[in-house]
Amino acid sequence: MDKKLITIVGMGPGVSNSVAKRFAKENFRLALIARNEERLNDYKKELESSGTEVGVFKADAGSEESLISAFENVKSSMGNTDVLHYNVFSMRQATSITLKYGDCIYDFSVNVAGALLASQLVIPSMLEKKEGCIFFTGGGFAIEPMPAYTTLGIGKAGLRNLCFSLYQELKSKGIHAATVTIKGFVKPGTKWDPDAIAEEFWKLYLQKPGEFEREIII
Repeated sequence: MDKKLITIVGMGPGVSNSVAKRFAKENFRLALIARNEERLNDYKKELESSGTEVGVFKADAGSEESLISAFENVKSSMGNTDVLHYNVFSMRQATSITLKYGDCIYDFSVNVAGALLASQLVIPSMLEKKEGCIFFTGGGFAIEPMPAYTTLGIGKAGLRNLCFSLYQELKSKGIHAATVTIKGFVKPGTKWDPDAIAEEFWKLYLQKPGEFEREIII
């Protein structure tokens, strides 16, 4: 348990995979949470082949019970989380005129409420140690929404606001809450290459109290 643990909620291709590899490179253990158990096991095999300790945990970020259960399993099998990376989002093509009430509620539960709950589940142990990081994958729709994807815009705006609130509340306690806001489409070989985005999360991790940034915009 000497090695630090990063828990990634929403493990999949792209940003979360690159973040997992970037932190594994720095000798972190990995707790990976997602809905697709088969895909989680594929990531586990790949990452373990390079000598990284990996635990996988199935959960639906839109379900309070499921997410709580996953974090309890992380803690009991791997210990306390040192870094949380919330990388989950739910989206659908619907404008504010056509969007259904139930769809709005579900997407918000994944995009914002799940992030709030995941944060609350790791904060107590971070407060005890007086250190820790809570990171979110943000999006440009938080700043400039696209009408065709109303729930994603609402979600990313809510996530950004949540992050800023956590930042203000926790920074004096040694806990760093921050978001990397991606104002583009994640694609290898571009400004929004997932490896480049992962590097920004690592830069946030390296920041010391008094240096904490609440947001990096790419």
